[in-house]
Amino acid sequence: MAQVTNAGAVGEAVTPDALKWDATGLVAAVVQHAESKDVLMVGYMNADALAHTLAGPHVVFWSRSRNELWEKGATSGNYLHVVTVTADCDGDVVLVRALPDGPTCHTGAYSCFHHPMTMPAFVVVSDAAAVSSSPENGHVLDDVAVVIAERQQTMPEGSYTTYLFREGVDKIAKKLGEEAAETIIGAKNVQRGDADAPGLLAGEVADLFYHTLVLLEATGVPVESVWNALAHRRGSAAPDAPPRPPKPGK
Repeated sequence: MAQVTNAGAVGEAVTPDALKWDATGLVAAVVQHAESKDVLMVGYMNADALAHTLAGPHVVFWSRSRNELWEKGATSGNYLHVVTVTADCDGDVVLVRALPDGPTCHTGAYSCFHHPMTMPAFVVVSDAAAVSSSPENGHVLDDVAVVIAERQQTMPEGSYTTYLFREGVDKIAKKLGEEAAETIIGAKNVQRGDADAPGLLAGEVADLFYHTLVLLEATGVPVESVWNALAHRRGSAAPDAPPRPPKPGK
């Protein structure tokens, strides 16, 4: 069970009765990614919703439009897994630290906060790596692809991804080539035994993956087609698998 703690007195637990509920019996709830610290969304809770959230495992809100309890992810599957709940110093806002299953925003964006009002804009999630809540990070590339697609739709100022889309395919392809070269150098450094080389190589490969996903989005090629191609190749050794067509120029 999660625990409400009072930010004004470190470690001192408080009960829901100590909160300052508004005239309609609600309190604002800010949801923060428990690992990246990014702000994901803001909702409202009544006493029942807070009780469900404290009991876990998922964050539950009160829907003001539908006038009913709303378990985030019940329809989309993008649940918010409760880690901690903390009351602010005045007791009129709660901070929920959670781990999300996929995008939090109903638009498919990683966070609900993706409409810039200043230039440059604060980018909630890094363009290069969206955080996955899966222990295996098995879907992190899909998460990054979702963020990249959202960047192409909204083109927020101050975003590196926006810059790449505006420069076009030639620029993106050039960057991809540079990242490939740096990945090769990184691999040679690992082979040489440099102490910090493994971590640096991981970063270079992450950059390579990111720029590849940007190139796919810029050219309109769905990332799913890559997964399908890999799945086909994985099974190509089967006796009944059709042979792969020759590569151009072969």
